[in-house]
Amino acid sequence: MSLDLAPGTPAGPARTEAAPDAPTAAGSATTAPARTGTPLTPKSLRAIVRDLAEQPDQWIHHVRLSTEERWYRRLVADEDHEVWLISWLPGQSTGFHDHGGSRGAFAVALGELEELSLGGPEQGLLIRRITAGTARAFGPEYVHDVRNTGAGPAVTLHAYSPPLDSMAHYELRAGGLVRTSQEGPEQW
Repeated sequence: MSLDLAPGTPAGPARTEAAPDAPTAAGSATTAPARTGTPLTPKSLRAIVRDLAEQPDQWIHHVRLSTEERWYRRLVADEDHEVWLISWLPGQSTGFHDHGGSRGAFAVALGELEELSLGGPEQGLLIRRITAGTARAFGPEYVHDVRNTGAGPAVTLHAYSPPLDSMAHYELRAGGLVRTSQEGPEQW
């Protein structure tokens, strides 16, 4: 795994800091690698983010905090997966979103977050508290909302396979989730 440090976002609007050799104009980001080969499994992605979360010397110097919106940076852009670093201040969230058919995983390295997802007609809205040291993995159809409801900042690492090429956003209504928009890498 190599550190790429390209700008972009894995989950909705956030603030990025471009790598020294990356474009810096608003809205300009490098394109995610083309989808080729067999995607990594959610279990493999969980191992990647969990291992990286345990090595803060690999990423802590990149972390920035933004009061306007979540801050993010792509750390790895390989052919079969990508890894993102995201910082969260209290009150910041992704809103409900999918991952465009990619499998994924995320680990909370610092702080704690809350994850909301729908568990089906029998379970309704599921709310999980995810503390530092915890990693979650999911398949290609997963939709969730991740938020910092704590009193302090949080830092997470996210991996996706294949690399993200689109994301849809949803609104939770009485009848369930309703798709409200779709975006691609050109908007990250």
